[in-house]
Amino acid sequence: MGDQLSEPVSILRVKKETPLIRTFVFDRSFAFSPGQFVMVWIPGVDEIPMALSSEKTITVQKAGDATNALFTFGAGDKLGIRGPFGNGFTKGDKILAIAGGVGAAPLLPLAREDCVMTLLLGARTEEELLFVDQLDECTDVMIATDDGSLGMHGYVTDLMDDLNLGAYDRISVCGPEVMMRAVLTRVEEKGIAHKTEFSVHRYMKCGVGICGSCCIDPSGLRVCRDGPVFSGEMLLKSEFGHYMRDASGRKKNI
Repeated sequence: MGDQLSEPVSILRVKKETPLIRTFVFDRSFAFSPGQFVMVWIPGVDEIPMALSSEKTITVQKAGDATNALFTFGAGDKLGIRGPFGNGFTKGDKILAIAGGVGAAPLLPLAREDCVMTLLLGARTEEELLFVDQLDECTDVMIATDDGSLGMHGYVTDLMDDLNLGAYDRISVCGPEVMMRAVLTRVEEKGIAHKTEFSVHRYMKCGVGICGSCCIDPSGLRVCRDGPVFSGEMLLKSEFGHYMRDASGRKKNI
């Protein structure tokens, strides 16, 4: 499939994961590395980047016009898919994965490859935790919820205090950017930012490195081509965790 060509897929079924998250199952599979994304065309609405949660699924949080429209789709409806694109997570024998909210979606296929020793999973409430049962089947899961309804009462980053971070070869992170910046701050203090990788989300138009809408200040690195997974060292002195840009290029504080 060419970079600019959208492949039509049919939705086989839609699974409700949490009150605001759904998994859409396609009628075809895509070869990908955990952390890569596809451009999803929602007919008549928009085209947006989404991480693959398996070779034939995307897991989507209802958050804007495009995802609100997607939540009206069901079995038999069609979408357009371009990709997969970008760089995924580096694989290793001893990975610590840290997931917040729907950030568990691109980390689930990494855990299924039996290289994640420990996974820290966080959400605001027990009801909003994603993929708990599936992750429990393939790794050691530690849970934190903001309201204390399951696991530790606190943020997922607080779970890091109980671990020897130096025992892991890699630390793979995906979730809200404020949470990921907090992880980056902690690992920088311990001198292990070089061990970390973060899945970065930015507004995209083309998805193939041409339009420049997803460039990160000040390096100009493109999330679609140079990411979406970046090393912590590359993000230390960037906009990451501070601001991003909207469709017009204006800065939006995070």
